[in-house]
Amino acid sequence: MTLVQLEYIVAVDTYISFVAAAEKCFVTQPTLSMQVQKLEDMLGVKIFDRSKQPVNPTEIGVHIIAQARTILQEAGKVKELISAQKLEVSGEFKIGVIPTVAPYLLPKVIANMLSKYPDLKLIIWEYTTEDILIHLKTGVLDCGILATPLVDANVTEHVLYYENFVAYLNRGSKLYKKKIIDPVDLNDENVWVLNEGHCMRNQVLNICRSTKNNRLQGLEYNTGSVETLVRMVDLNGGATLLPELGAEELTGKQKNRLRSFKAPEPVREISLITHKNFIKHRMLELFKTEILETIPKHMKNKKKKDVVGV
Repeated sequence: MTLVQLEYIVAVDTYISFVAAAEKCFVTQPTLSMQVQKLEDMLGVKIFDRSKQPVNPTEIGVHIIAQARTILQEAGKVKELISAQKLEVSGEFKIGVIPTVAPYLLPKVIANMLSKYPDLKLIIWEYTTEDILIHLKTGVLDCGILATPLVDANVTEHVLYYENFVAYLNRGSKLYKKKIIDPVDLNDENVWVLNEGHCMRNQVLNICRSTKNNRLQGLEYNTGSVETLVRMVDLNGGATLLPELGAEELTGKQKNRLRSFKAPEPVREISLITHKNFIKHRMLELFKTEILETIPKHMKNKKKKDVVGV
């Protein structure tokens, strides 16, 4: 049994495909299949049920793969200890980010990280919270950036910042003349929200209880893009809620349509999360430092009281 064979069965389980696993491991599919077969022959059991598509592990295979992940994590600690001793920053760092954070936070952070650490390879995916948690536990991701708090004993949360929600209004809204609004003011508005699966949808619905979400006569609109919500308000009326960093990306004219909420303002907590068996601590600390250097100072204040639930 070799670490390479264990990496291959973990990859097949992660990507539920021998072909995809081979691509991710940078080997040919026959080579990967041969090594998996050798491991199965040595153990005397079938790890995968090849008769099903996508490929699924057998009952015993589930336990073998779980143990393989543990062994690989422990082996990875040796490399991490050596890198820490040499103060090296090299290798892959795999990050999952929710779409309502990624475009406003990461571009500058990525540029700084790659400039300072040329031997580092960042691999970034935009995922929903649910997908980030799944991929974190299966080893596809090293860390995630999402809204917290979560209720998960297998995850460690490293709070980064707190950002307010603001309302974005169409010029025709009856609320447009108000400088400060109350969440209940939105009850009679058509509030455009993200579709199911996005944590910000739940947060917005916790702030305002409009029954007209995403609806016009003859239309029910589902989107995963904050930018689309803004366009829908501009062209079809109503309102939406934006995170503070997202609001900074608007044009000057669009910023005139923003309204703050009366105190206590609704706010979301954004954190770096890692699995309890996480080992790339140096990379994480450097990544966290770069993020905090790009965040406005007032967003790094101690915990605010009115964090909206995920």
